Amino acid sequence: MTDLEKHVNQPGRAKLVKNVREKINELGITYIYYQFISVTGRVVGKGIPADHWERTAEKGFQLVYGATANLFLDRHNNYIGYGPEAMELVGIPDPETFVQLPWDKRVGRVFVTCFRNREERKNPGGHLTSDCRGNLRIFADEFKKKHGLELRVGTEPEMMWLTKNEDGTPTGKGFSKPFCYHIDQFESLRPVFMKVIEYAKAMGLDMIQGDHEDAPGQLELNWTYDNVLRNADRLSTYRQICAQVAREHGLIACFMTKPFMGVSASGCHTNMSLWKGGKIKVNKLGNKNLPGVEEVFSYVEGGTNTFMPDTKDMQLPGKVGLQSIAGIMKHLPALTALGSSTVNSYRRLWDQGFWAPVYADWGYQNRTCGLRVSAPGRFEYRSVDSMHNPYLLGAALLKACDEGISKKMKPAAPESRNIYEAQKAGKDVKKLPLSLGEALDRLAEDEVIKSAMPDEMYKVFYWYKNDEWERFLGATTQWDLDTYLDCLP
Repeated sequence: MTDLEKHVNQPGRAKLVKNVREKINELGITYIYYQFISVTGRVVGKGIPADHWERTAEKGFQLVYGATANLFLDRHNNYIGYGPEAMELVGIPDPETFVQLPWDKRVGRVFVTCFRNREERKNPGGHLTSDCRGNLRIFADEFKKKHGLELRVGTEPEMMWLTKNEDGTPTGKGFSKPFCYHIDQFESLRPVFMKVIEYAKAMGLDMIQGDHEDAPGQLELNWTYDNVLRNADRLSTYRQICAQVAREHGLIACFMTKPFMGVSASGCHTNMSLWKGGKIKVNKLGNKNLPGVEEVFSYVEGGTNTFMPDTKDMQLPGKVGLQSIAGIMKHLPALTALGSSTVNSYRRLWDQGFWAPVYADWGYQNRTCGLRVSAPGRFEYRSVDSMHNPYLLGAALLKACDEGISKKMKPAAPESRNIYEAQKAGKDVKKLPLSLGEALDRLAEDEVIKSAMPDEMYKVFYWYKNDEWERFLGATTQWDLDTYLDCLP
């Protein structure tokens, strides 16, 4: 069988398809968004009436390959990744991701896995390697089969709520004042974040805490960690929720990394741990009748956290944790291209003094490093911002950990000093790439991290991001005008 046929006929799927039909009828859903994730993390796909659920669940729908690159043109007016002569992908829905949209209860949403067209001469019905979500599932399964370990992830998605003019353009101002942790500023955005939380709970996000950060209109709302794929789906869902709430409140939900200089940028710290065992449990989140299938509201619990200390030193992870740190530290420059994936991302690194990681080092509770042990049993990968694609980064972190564990690598000693003070004292520590172009060069040299983007995935990603970098280099900006317009005679 082809990859597509295996996916459609996998054990238990027919029952899940039936469960979705029952939910469609129970909830009165008439329309469904079938969505996947592009190379930049954008949600793309098609809408299909719910009457066609069974047929679409079996046969899927077709969409141009170029949708995996947002169907955008490069600066030479060529379609990125795939031209108009390319075949059409087949999107097969994953019924375990079906849930109702709380802002229009006539509409449901389901994620899909993408495959090559059934009539392709080469590898018909094969997994579409430019499907970043499908890649992450494959790599997570391979990692678990090889090591008996599951990557669990929790993200800290900072973003900003900006005001806009009557014509919809941004005013250049955040809704609130840039006062970190001030409840008064948090309260000013209460109607917004309470609506976000309401929608998030209805779509399976177990919201646990939130606060006002230290940029204008900047909030961070967190949910319970889970396996790497489900957490990536929840981050994508959270972004969609914020966009909808912004429409309802006349604001802009801004995930741009650094719209303002002189204040903090929006990071998306990724907390990670590797576990053995555990069980899946349904968390109804106060819903008597779940507005979706149980799997959307399920979280993995229990098991053995292999990152926990195995000595009396509670600041040092266990053996598996140290090996994983070594793997991540080796590949930190290439990982930066995925965690800091836009030209604007590097404004966060250049505007130093605002908590952004610049140096390739690690330590316990040390926020001046690219990786910190944030608590016993948990690492915080810090070289990542609000614009990243969590499916690409998750796959790359798996590859880095795999090398560290497989080769029994050992990291350098953790740094407890402020990294800037350590440098003054003579420590030789490398900086992370400080531009998108440099990060792409480091990625091109790193075969391990590139393996997280197999075949067409790397081609599409590099094409898209290198074009973005070249467009920036070829653009005259306001800075150019301010600096050079009146400099002579």
